[in-house]
Parts: sequence; C-alpha cells; structure tokens
Amino acid sequence: MNTQQLTDLTTQVRRDILRMVHKVNSGHPGGSLGCAEFLVCLYNEVMDFKLPFSMDGKDEDLFFLSNGHISPVFYSVLARRGFFPIKELNTFRLLNSRLQGHPTPHEGLEGVRVASGSLGQGLSVAIGAALAKKLNGDKHLVYTLHGDGELQEGQIWEAAMYAGGKGVDNLIATVDYNQKQIDGPTDKVLPLGDLRAKWEAFGWLVIDIEKGNDISAILKGLAEAKALTGKGKPVCILLHTEMGNGVDFMMGTHAWHGKAPNDEQLAKALAQNADTLGDY
Repeated sequence: MNTQQLTDLTTQVRRDILRMVHKVNSGHPGGSLGCAEFLVCLYNEVMDFKLPFSMDGKDEDLFFLSNGHISPVFYSVLARRGFFPIKELNTFRLLNSRLQGHPTPHEGLEGVRVASGSLGQGLSVAIGAALAKKLNGDKHLVYTLHGDGELQEGQIWEAAMYAGGKGVDNLIATVDYNQKQIDGPTDKVLPLGDLRAKWEAFGWLVIDIEKGNDISAILKGLAEAKALTGKGKPVCILLHTEMGNGVDFMMGTHAWHGKAPNDEQLAKALAQNADTLGDY
C-alpha cells in the first residue's frame, strides 16, 4: 500500500471503532483511535505473516496485543486485512460473539493468539514466543504493543529485565506513549519517569517515534526498529500518540479512554472521518 491507501484505511478503521463502541455503548475508543495508524502500518506494510491464520505461527512474524482493552482497533485491522469477515465487526461485545471486549482466542478467532486485557502480561508471552522462534531456527520477529499506563504493572519490568538479560533480540515491544490512562494523565496517577533511560537500563535498544500518528514517521520508525534486531538486545519503540486521534472532541483528554459516544457525538465524529472503503 502507498501512503494514501494506508491513510484511507486508517480513516475507515476509525469509523469502525466509533460505530462498534457506539452500538453497544461500551468499549475503549480513546486508545484505539490513537493506535489506528500504527496497527494499520504494522499489518499492511511491516509484518510478514500468512493467511489463512495458523495458531502455530511458524515462519511468520507474530503480534501480541497486551493492552487488550483497545480491542476495537485490533478487530477492525484484522478484519480489514482479511483475517475474518468485516461484517463480524457488527457483533462486537454482544453475547456469544467471538469479538469480546478483551481479545481471546474464543472459538478460533483468527489473528488472536492469546487472551489479553489483564494488563502487564503481554510482554512475558511475547518473550516466550520469541525464544521459541530462536529454538526453532525461525528468523521472523515478534511484536507486542503496550499502553504507557500498563508500565505501572510490575510484571512488565520483570519481563523487560529477562529479555534484556537473555538477549532476546528478535523482539520489538512498542509503548503507546500518549501519557494518559483511565483516571487521568500518567504523571498524576503514577509518574513513569524517564522511559528511555529505564528501558536502556534494562538492556534494551530504544527508539522514539515522535509523530506516532503520522504514517510516514511510523513506517520509518518500524524500519529502524527492524534494523536493530539481531544485535543482541531487544528493541523498544516509544510511540508518541494522541489519545482519541482523528476526532477533535476526543483528543487532548483522557475522558474517552473507556466511554462510548452518543448518537450526536457519533455523527460528529464520523463527519470528521469520511467513508473511504465502506462501512460493515
């Protein structure tokens, strides 16, 4: 895809997110909107994977979503990449749906390898997958995404210490660094300190993507991260995003971390993101 195609797809993913959470008056639009560009780039330009989906993940790149509450963007990107029918997005958070509020490999949901949503666990899982690839002689990479508020979980740092100490250098962990969480700014809830210094102290190579909602910057940053793999250290990306990106009244605040828009707000948000590929 070229940059314009990726941009158009991102716009459609935003529409999916907004419509999904609005329909059931439940879900997490803020972080989902903020990570739309990143996941669109990752799944449509960067990762090497196979379809149809296979749980064993041999000879392909793997992705683990650790901050599982941003499931709306994950489901949309998977569906629009061909993992499962786009129309299934219409079942988000409904009883007996495969698309639960937090992702799980429920009834073989394609693209989801592990249940997530209990924050702090994804990095440990990703390390295990990365080590398995090393044992199997598989040169592909493992990617994972985390919320910055999630870094307040102790298990993250246990895993980070392990990956750095054991040289798990086929792993790229990305932090959605929007500096907001459900109760407010991260600096007020529990300050994260100097994240670059912390990850480097744990033995990681660290890069910043300062424009984390810019397609070109994301592609450049991911290429840089990939070039750093295989050098004896895991790689961390600090992805500077805007929570609620693309919807003016959702940006600049933590208020939309876990709140669905009403009818009027949905109409306003969709008007700011014109239909590009067709709604489900």
